[in-house]
Amino acid sequence: MAESGGNDTVRIDKWLWAARFFKTRSLAADAVAGGKVKVNGERVKAAKSVRLGDELNIHVGPFEYLVRVLGLSGRRGPAPEAALLYDESAQSRAAREELAARLSAERTHDTHEKGRPTKRARRQIIRFTQGGAK
Repeated sequence: MAESGGNDTVRIDKWLWAARFFKTRSLAADAVAGGKVKVNGERVKAAKSVRLGDELNIHVGPFEYLVRVLGLSGRRGPAPEAALLYDESAQSRAAREELAARLSAERTHDTHEKGRPTKRARRQIIRFTQGGAK
């Protein structure tokens, strides 16, 4: 799966983009520069080369991925092909799924209405603030 033209390294920002962790390469570079990506436990720059077997710690939003590099590619392909570039640890996958379930449960209990009040709700608000008059 090494598409790097004979090299055994690829830039970290290019690899993250090809492995579909980020939508654009500039987002990947910003994440690396912001300390959201660590290679073998160390903070790196976007030009850092990734090698086979490297351990990556990637923060994307509230989620954290702990992956090991299995393949190198500088080309962004389909998702099934991108999934072959890395192996996520079982504990990382379990923690991420648990966090996703918890965030989903919190979202379903949020009853905050969005937008402007309806005509009926507005009349109730006026009645309440005017102390029951009218």
